[in-house]
Amino acid sequence: MTMTKFEEDTRELLHALYETVLDEARSLVSFVRDAWPMLLTLFLILSVGIWFIRPAPPRHVLLEIGSQGGAYETMGKQYVAFFAKNGITLELVHTAGAGENIARLRDQNDPLQAAFVQGGLMRHADAQELASLGSIDYEPLWFFYRADRFKDGESEDMHYLSQPVAIGEPGSGTYAQAMHIMKLLGIADSPNLRKMSNKEGAEAFRRGDVSALLLVEGIDSENLQSVLKDPVTRIRNFRRAAAYTKLMPFYHEVHIPEGALSLQRNFPEHNTTLVATTTSLVIDKNMHPAIQMLFLEAARSINGQRSFFSRNGEFPAYKESILPESAVAKRFYARGTPFLMDYLPFWLAEFIDRVFLLCVPMFAFAYPVIKSMPTFRLGRVRKRINEIYGALKFLEQDLITHYEPEQQADYVKRLNEIEQKSLALKIPNSMISDYYSLRSTIDFMRSWMQRTDENTGAHSVAAVSAETAVAVTAGEVAAADPNIAGADVGKDASPGPTSAQTPNAGQTS
Repeated sequence: MTMTKFEEDTRELLHALYETVLDEARSLVSFVRDAWPMLLTLFLILSVGIWFIRPAPPRHVLLEIGSQGGAYETMGKQYVAFFAKNGITLELVHTAGAGENIARLRDQNDPLQAAFVQGGLMRHADAQELASLGSIDYEPLWFFYRADRFKDGESEDMHYLSQPVAIGEPGSGTYAQAMHIMKLLGIADSPNLRKMSNKEGAEAFRRGDVSALLLVEGIDSENLQSVLKDPVTRIRNFRRAAAYTKLMPFYHEVHIPEGALSLQRNFPEHNTTLVATTTSLVIDKNMHPAIQMLFLEAARSINGQRSFFSRNGEFPAYKESILPESAVAKRFYARGTPFLMDYLPFWLAEFIDRVFLLCVPMFAFAYPVIKSMPTFRLGRVRKRINEIYGALKFLEQDLITHYEPEQQADYVKRLNEIEQKSLALKIPNSMISDYYSLRSTIDFMRSWMQRTDENTGAHSVAAVSAETAVAVTAGEVAAADPNIAGADVGKDASPGPTSAQTPNAGQTS
């Protein structure tokens, strides 16, 4: 018996839940039916906002990597693979060097929007169009000399200028860094300086056409590796590296332990200190935020690991202060990767992020509008009902003040038109009582007109006018307050046809 009682209670509970869900679903359907024009408008506004205010990220991006054979090209290929995994095509573009990179980035008509740029090459004037996503690696200044041309331990900088030295080609990062060093050393110019690209300089050094070589490259550079493998290569130690970093804030000290490049050759033969600039990821300020975030993700994945010169997690980081840090980079360094990008594909996480950021202000605008929709609709229906009551009142005034028995057919026609308007109303369930109060008033008017026509006298008109006024007033009150609906509208009111008796009675929703 206890089990039966439990089953009954459970059945009643489930039935109540079912009825509740069904009522809510019906209310939702009714709301959508009533408010669909506004909902459609809001949807279109949201769609246009998503597309034009913050459009989808481009599927094809160009990245400048400088000259062929450099460390930027090696690193750029890793970025290409990372972008491809996220559905974005990253195209590598070769240029003559840092100067061309910066010039093309500043050109708003150029499709290039990102480049690897050495620290120390940017100017404050570039800050107007460009932004930085941060530094992603160290780029040491490698000064090589041939062991068959110079003796080990020679420390005078001017001594190396006694023979040909390759310093990069004008417009390249290597050449710009060479100019920085020469300025610090007070060297104006020298006939032995050879201006050639890094690749040409590396080849000339191995052939013996130049006795010394300045390269500003990452350690993975093909040009650098070809020089390091040559047995005659020696590395100049920057004994005063600390002074360079004080005088040039974009320089950093890096160290190579004895034998770290080749234990077999014990190369270098002693602990060596170099000065290094950093590689910055520079972008056009107009780059899509999602692509900026993807670059930062790639930098963390590719450059964030421990490398020859950097610690684990040291990059990416904001180390170059000339260019302003982009808003996306600030967010990345402060809070890390957006939550969704850790669990969803890039395209889906980016889409949800865009929609969410736009939906918040859109919801703030749409919520009060949607919330007011039911009240707005009820107000419109109530206004139509009151308009019909007004028409009834005008008809009553004509009957009281200008009644003509021969115009009875016109009076009936006017009343029929008023009744047709009431039948055409679409009434929400909450205003059923108002609707039937209106129908009762119309039926009372019809009955009153019939009695008036039978009596055909002004006295009769005046006698029943008060009853009509009571009926109309009661209907108006019922329209204003549904709780009064169904009240008696006149003692002598003859029951007129109800909605059940009249075809096409007012529609409810």
